[in-house]
Amino acid sequence: MTPEEKQELDQHIQGIAKILYGDADKSRMTNLGEIEKVIREQLQEHVSPQIGVFLLAALQKQLKDTTAP
Repeated sequence: MTPEEKQELDQHIQGIAKILYGDADKSRMTNLGEIEKVIREQLQEHVSPQIGVFLLAALQKQLKDTTAP
């Protein structure tokens, strides 16, 4: 990853974190362990599926491009 890509990634992560924090049940965030649970749940619910969809589409495009006559 280039330094520019890392900087862009960090900016996106900060934006995602801000949105997820706004959506989080703050009453559950009482210690580091609970914060980790809330974050993990949010990532599994919102972020991971979207990354999976993106990666699947990229793989399908790659397979299509390599198998096309």
